[in-house]
Amino acid sequence: MTVALVPTVTASEQAVAAIPAQPARQPAGISAASSAPRQHVHSSAPQRRGHPSVPLRHAYRQRLARADRNRLLARKIVRRHGGGPRQYRCLDRLWTSESGWNHRAHNPDSGAYGIPQALPGDKMARSGDDWRTNPRTQIRWGLLYIDIRYGTPCRAWAYFRDNGWY
Repeated sequence: MTVALVPTVTASEQAVAAIPAQPARQPAGISAASSAPRQHVHSSAPQRRGHPSVPLRHAYRQRLARADRNRLLARKIVRRHGGGPRQYRCLDRLWTSESGWNHRAHNPDSGAYGIPQALPGDKMARSGDDWRTNPRTQIRWGLLYIDIRYGTPCRAWAYFRDNGWY
């Protein structure tokens, strides 16, 4: 003998199912299009925090991605040369203040260039002919400069905080 299981539906569930769906009423002066829930548009553009409907500009996104790659590269170089997380944090603060980790940063007033804001920028040529375009060359030169002049990135950061330059 086979027993068929039939789901039971309560009277209240039947009553709810019988109510026809009606569109929500719009307050006066508001069109249905403006009050409709926003649909997520699939795009590669990240959204600003606090402003979900305002996408970041493409060039700005590229700079952020480039800065993150340059930070990661510097972290590896610092670690390879025996610097710990504390020294890297100081370096990050220093070069974020100086160039935002942009290896093409140029200060038109002083002529300083690159991630470490070398003045003049062509001093970095001692570390490589590609100093204008290669963040690795700039990072190596900047760390050597910090080592010779201040000893550690944290000492360079302390000097920068006190003087506004290093």
